[in-house]
Amino acid sequence: MQALLKLTDDQLVADYAKGNNEAFDVLLKRHQARVFSYILHIVKNRDVADDIFQETFVKAIMTIKQGRYTETGKFSAWISRIAHNLIIDYYRQEKSENTVSTDDDDTDMLNRRDLCEENIEHHLITDQIHKDVRRIVMALPDSQREVLLMRYYRNMSFKEIADATNVSINTALGRMRYAILNMRRIAEEYNIVLTL
Repeated sequence: MQALLKLTDDQLVADYAKGNNEAFDVLLKRHQARVFSYILHIVKNRDVADDIFQETFVKAIMTIKQGRYTETGKFSAWISRIAHNLIIDYYRQEKSENTVSTDDDDTDMLNRRDLCEENIEHHLITDQIHKDVRRIVMALPDSQREVLLMRYYRNMSFKEIADATNVSINTALGRMRYAILNMRRIAEEYNIVLTL
């Protein structure tokens, strides 16, 4: 580990691409404070910043493991650019989720079920389902939870998951299968209904 601390960022990236996971640990420690501060300064929300920070380094891991990292400049600039792009994606998504267009003539703003107050029961049930799903996911073993979160919440392919977790695609698929089976078992065991 001491020898790795003396290497440049590009040397560490090359080592990590060859399979030395400790090399990435050094890169992470070297850049995490600056990258996280940058993200937090822009989004001003610690939870959102945590998510974007993790996604930044997951994306970096996948890019390096897939051999798509090119030494066109400094690693620090490259990782900051990934974070910056993810921040832009976050704001785009926020904007699209909070925008309702009235340009469409077929849209009747006064007769939309999803905007109607009398539909509060539907929202309460949906919120409860989301809470139950989160509790079930948190009860899964770490390896299964990790694969499930990457697949459903980060939209990663099983190839990307396998690369990010340093396992074979079959192992990633197996963990997902067991995660789903365990979720069903936990839901049945605690009598949790996950549909409206």
